[in-house]
Amino acid sequence: MKNPTILLLSLLMIATVGYGQNNSFPSNPTPGKCYIKCVTPERYGTAEKRMLARPAYKRLEKTSAEYKTVEETLMVKPASKRYVYVPAEFKTVSEEIQIEEPYNEITIMPVELGVKTETIEIRPKVAKFEYQSSLENCDHDDPRDCMILCYVEHPAEYRTIASQTIEKDANYTKAPRGGKTMMLSRQEIVKEASVEEIEIPAEFKTITKRVLVKDEAVEEFEVPEEFNVETIITLEEKGGDPVWEEIECTLTDYNVLPILYDFGSARLTSESRRIIDSKLLKLMKDKPNIRVELSSHTDSRGSTEANQSLSQARAESVVNYLVSRGVQRSRLVAKGYGESRLKNKCIDGVECTEEEHQANRRTEFRVLSS
Repeated sequence: MKNPTILLLSLLMIATVGYGQNNSFPSNPTPGKCYIKCVTPERYGTAEKRMLARPAYKRLEKTSAEYKTVEETLMVKPASKRYVYVPAEFKTVSEEIQIEEPYNEITIMPVELGVKTETIEIRPKVAKFEYQSSLENCDHDDPRDCMILCYVEHPAEYRTIASQTIEKDANYTKAPRGGKTMMLSRQEIVKEASVEEIEIPAEFKTITKRVLVKDEAVEEFEVPEEFNVETIITLEEKGGDPVWEEIECTLTDYNVLPILYDFGSARLTSESRRIIDSKLLKLMKDKPNIRVELSSHTDSRGSTEANQSLSQARAESVVNYLVSRGVQRSRLVAKGYGESRLKNKCIDGVECTEEEHQANRRTEFRVLSS
């Protein structure tokens, strides 16, 4: 472990040489603390934006005719008189009676569009004097003396423009439909009875009729406009500003993160997540501008390629967990070192205890300088 005082002096000397007089040092520094020059990250949010998907329009609907059923009593034979000796004489007549009233059927005709063309003048007709050269039989030394001045007329230019017109607007017509009749037979007196008059009462018949209550009609509906809601990313705070973050000097060196994995696995246990929350997540939230490297190491057992891949996966699992807890991925660096940085003698071919191998299986973190 480096001496904190020496590390602090080294960082101040590097800052002096690298940045020169144009960059300021941290204000009110604390003795024994280290300072990392960071760049504030950009902070994003989300917002909803409404986009017109369909405009409002008018819709027409036809409503059907409505009837009600009623009963009506009609006289089919009037009262008469019958004589004892000479009965009355009758004749039978038939009469057509309407038992269902007709309705008006509506037919909707949509709008008819046409095309018209219009020719417009895009350049007017002009006439102007123009010189024309005639060098044949020109005896003059200066050819301009043989130029001919002509009055030339240029015709106008036109363009034909096409557009749509309403040939026939939307409309509707009514036509009578329906209606029913029936033939009713009744008797009429041809000759009255004579001698003794006997009163014969009238006869009636009850029929069922359908009466039109509501004719067909057109109803107009306003269909409202529709919108799509899109989620967009917005820049809430612009980053890129240099700032100094005060940290413990020991954080610039590798610090062991005491988390354990299952054999051959990069999955974090619940206990490992608790340790990350207490030791690293709190630091990332308290120091929102620092960047941190997560490094993972294995022991020497197994192939070099497999150990390298496993250590990289374990470092990335810690990074992914911190991202899921709200830390920006740009502030984290995952590096797997495999078996390349053993802390003891336990290389391939050397017999070691399980505790010695365990010392090499570790995950570390350190604060990076920008």
